[in-house]
Amino acid sequence: MTQPVEAVLQAGLAELAFPAERSAQGLPALVRYCELIHTWSQRLNLTAHPDAVSIAGQLVLDAVALEGVLPPARRLVDVGSGAGIPGIPIAILRPGSAILLVEARERRHHFLRMAIRELGLENVRALHGRAEALDPEPHDCAVAQAAGQAATVIDWLLRWTAPGGSIAIPISPDQPVPATPPSIARAEVRAYRVPLSGRARAVWLGFRAGE
Repeated sequence: MTQPVEAVLQAGLAELAFPAERSAQGLPALVRYCELIHTWSQRLNLTAHPDAVSIAGQLVLDAVALEGVLPPARRLVDVGSGAGIPGIPIAILRPGSAILLVEARERRHHFLRMAIRELGLENVRALHGRAEALDPEPHDCAVAQAAGQAATVIDWLLRWTAPGGSIAIPISPDQPVPATPPSIARAEVRAYRVPLSGRARAVWLGFRAGE
């Protein structure tokens, strides 16, 4: 199983023009992460993708492509992380950044903790609870993928975003752009494509004013 998964990820990283050193360092962990999702999904229903190759090509490379258009961030929080998408691939590719995974479902939280240990990710931490109920920890960037209605998600993410930081919500290119709340100084949409499949994607970015 490992070789096809590795080949898919390697080809996707090459298409995204990732530096060779970054690709070589992150590739083994990305491969193992795909295998972990596949193995544990059989008991936790983490994804509908049937095998690790599909997980690599559809889920992980999507997260890798998203990482390339996100603003720099020393600290990033993934709200409603689920199986760790996009937080864990971002953590693998940004080893110098501290990543927090927030997940309300207990079994998925346990999967995240296991994956962090298995992958040896010293820059990642998992937090169990609902983002709107927990005491927020301000980060430079807050991301939420498929966590709910955009207006509601923006409110959640703002609690977790430091002044001068950004929030990021992946959207479909044909999806209506979320309304910009007064607490956001400026907003923009960045388009990107998932490598190999060429699937068009976009991310809405809102930037908080500094204080």
